[in-house]
Amino acid sequence: MYDVIVVGAGPTGSTAARLCARAGLSTLVVEEHAAVGYPVQCAGLLSNSAFAECEVSGASVFNMVSGAKICGSPGHELSFDAKTPKAYVVDRGRLDHEMAERAAESGAEFLLKTYVTSINPEKRVITTTGVRGKEEIPYKILIAADGPRSVVARGLGIAPSRFIYSGIQAEIRWDGSPNLVELHPNASPDFFAWVIPLSASRARIGLCGLKDVPARFAAFAAKFSPSNIHEVTGTIPLGIRSRTYGSGCMIAGDAAGFPKPTSGGGVYTGARSARHAASVTVDACESGDFSDKMLSGYEKLWHADFGRELELGMKALNLRRTLSPDEIDRAIDALNTPETLDLILNSGDMDKPSALLRKLMFRPELIRTFGVLGIKSMIRSMMD
Repeated sequence: MYDVIVVGAGPTGSTAARLCARAGLSTLVVEEHAAVGYPVQCAGLLSNSAFAECEVSGASVFNMVSGAKICGSPGHELSFDAKTPKAYVVDRGRLDHEMAERAAESGAEFLLKTYVTSINPEKRVITTTGVRGKEEIPYKILIAADGPRSVVARGLGIAPSRFIYSGIQAEIRWDGSPNLVELHPNASPDFFAWVIPLSASRARIGLCGLKDVPARFAAFAAKFSPSNIHEVTGTIPLGIRSRTYGSGCMIAGDAAGFPKPTSGGGVYTGARSARHAASVTVDACESGDFSDKMLSGYEKLWHADFGRELELGMKALNLRRTLSPDEIDRAIDALNTPETLDLILNSGDMDKPSALLRKLMFRPELIRTFGVLGIKSMIRSMMD
């Protein structure tokens, strides 16, 4: 019997496995793919904090960006540049592989090309099918880091996230600024499209939404070079699951619905939730207490860490879904003042946007604009 089995070898799973193994627990990671990190299903833009949480070298880094450009309709855009690195553009396949290597070096075992087909929480056993055939593997603690459609969460009868967004991304030739990420909200009415520079000559363009994603992406991509050398698709679960622990299991990262609703990024919250899951696992194994009461500490830890930010982010997403392209343009124009841009540069945080939203809410020019748009009261209610 393993002390802990981690399902999924992405950043969340590898972080949890590394910390558990480092603490001396017998640790097994079960990964459905033959190679960790592939296929790539991520935009590959990590905040400074998210990259630091991964605890890896710079080998996976393509570029570092220092600001952003928000592009509405023609004639409506704003840009800001901190002139200092704010985010990393990475090769996610290479980053994930290095994180798995760190976990293996700490003593975690990996079982690749193996699917979890069912879970028996009463017996504390998972059934797998893969390179070793069909087998049952017992555990004391199970950490589910197996993505949006988590087999483990489904086996425990926990409902999925409220929204499952679909995304498409391509790598193209490009000649824009290598320092600025571009956001195009009007390209996808319920989310946004993006341009992430890999260098001065190449970029990733992508788009995410709830419906018509291929058609929206085709229309957006038509504005750029047709020299597509790489294309990926993926899903983003937005909305925290109703429960993230129980029956000897803790659910972390995308499997728990932890991606940020404001950006879709899940590496930071995934790694943070993995740390909390590992901490509770170590305490449980040391005390011999594997009860739900013990595991409930996990939910308290992640909620105190980033739960409020995710709740606020979901309110912001719901508000964004009500805005028309014309209202988006007017909001961009209202933000495009030296004072507001300076506030964004000094207070903006990709992982914790609530502080900036609170300050923006009381800017006179924004109060006037949001009042005209009829959404001022909605914004205030978001902050309650």
